[in-house]
Amino acid sequence: MPGAIYAEGLVKTFGEVKALDGVDLDVPEGTVLGLLGPNGAGKTTAVRVLTTLLRPDRGTARVAGIDVLAHPDAVRRSIGLSGQFAAVDEYLTGRENLVMVGRLYQMSGRAAKRRADELLERFNLADAADRTAKTYSGGMRRRLDLAAALVVSPPVMFMDEPTTGLDPRNRQALWDVIQELVAGGTTLLLTTQYLEEADRLAHDICVVDHGKVIARGTSDQLKARTGGERIEVVVHAPGQLAVAEEVLRAVAKGEGAVEPHTRKLTFPVAGGARLLAEVIRELDTRAVEIDDIGLRRPTLDDVFIALTGHAAETEAANGEGDGDEAGTVTTKEGVR
Repeated sequence: MPGAIYAEGLVKTFGEVKALDGVDLDVPEGTVLGLLGPNGAGKTTAVRVLTTLLRPDRGTARVAGIDVLAHPDAVRRSIGLSGQFAAVDEYLTGRENLVMVGRLYQMSGRAAKRRADELLERFNLADAADRTAKTYSGGMRRRLDLAAALVVSPPVMFMDEPTTGLDPRNRQALWDVIQELVAGGTTLLLTTQYLEEADRLAHDICVVDHGKVIARGTSDQLKARTGGERIEVVVHAPGQLAVAEEVLRAVAKGEGAVEPHTRKLTFPVAGGARLLAEVIRELDTRAVEIDDIGLRRPTLDDVFIALTGHAAETEAANGEGDGDEAGTVTTKEGVR
């Protein structure tokens, strides 16, 4: 059976720019899919299509088992959405914004206030609860918008780069909230440029570039595509590079790299900590003095560069709209 979020062959163009070029997605219920890619890759366009804010030129999509094109209102009642930028009523206080969303979901006044207080505390906004939102900083507005998206716990959530603009403390708080939601059965599609975020939260990751899914799998599966583990050694003296290289080539599982200016050698290996201990012993036997040595696993940064040829945060937007939309919160009648 298709997952809680399912898309097949999504295509969307803006003029001559193909923002989505045959995107397929399948997110099982109660899991997190990280949609990873640079600005302009197509992440936001995919979210807009799946949340009924855009109609695709071609393709099909179902969210919570509901056809996005045939029954958009039913989809809106089943989802929560937080866009890239905060969309709050700046003339209401923080508490009033959250109570308003709760009332639109037909919560009782008491229940809406109770939930508002919980979220204000959770997002470190309790001290500013009775100030109008127009007095909030950009980061505070962002946190208020995220809180509004969580007033109720819909079965499916979409978060489009939710931690952009948050400091490390509030980013961590949001990660904790996301993990609690998913533990409770919520399905989440999370777009992000933060590779650490995808590594931390996502059960599966789709790497998107130029409107296409170019790779998918778990974090470990994607990292394995870059060659697995590697040993990095920094020798103390340039004259010891040749001996260290001989030692590493004897255990390497492929070609390595030697950087004379930094005195660093990097070689792919297999064998984990046991092999590292053997290398250290052999270097010591040959009197090679080392400044640093370690067994490194590839990061998602390494994966992204290997797959696309560029870093995740360096490419300019391709015109498909990433970064240009207003933020959104859910209401009982849909998404605003």
